[in-house]
Amino acid sequence: MGSHISRDPAPPDEPSDTHSREVLDSLRRIVQTLRESSRRAEQRLGISGAQLFVLEQLASGPSHSLNDLAARTFTHQSSVSTVVARLVEQGLVSRQRSSSDSRKLELVLTARGRRLAARTTGAAQEQLIRSIERMPPSDRAQLATLLAQIVSGMTPIELRPRMFFDDDRKRRPIRNA
Repeated sequence: MGSHISRDPAPPDEPSDTHSREVLDSLRRIVQTLRESSRRAEQRLGISGAQLFVLEQLASGPSHSLNDLAARTFTHQSSVSTVVARLVEQGLVSRQRSSSDSRKLELVLTARGRRLAARTTGAAQEQLIRSIERMPPSDRAQLATLLAQIVSGMTPIELRPRMFFDDDRKRRPIRNA
């Protein structure tokens, strides 16, 4: 059983703070949507939600550098690199020398990766990004500041955040790719 925190109701002369519940409910809905999207990707495709998101980003263009992919996913390069390494391991992505600059490596979907990407229905991370980007820049800046305040009041688990639902668990084999 989970723990239950009981709080005394607000004193009669102070209004109760329904906004705290609304904020937490919104965060819960975001996490729940991301978790369900990741669970569906694992069940249907055998890859994590983070891997699905990266696979879809790679499918959206001819080839990408790791830095380009990090920018497109709004994630630190080291986090996206971990996800890409798993996709390479599974034979869904290959690293190839750039035809325009042999010093650069590009990430390209393999035939198997293209087949799998064609079966996807969309990662929730993409919907989250589109929703945030539709906000006016001043609202995004305010949201970033407010979320940073919340995070600073918590004990961070790690210094650099990983991609949503990227973990080190073994994945089931990819289905019919």
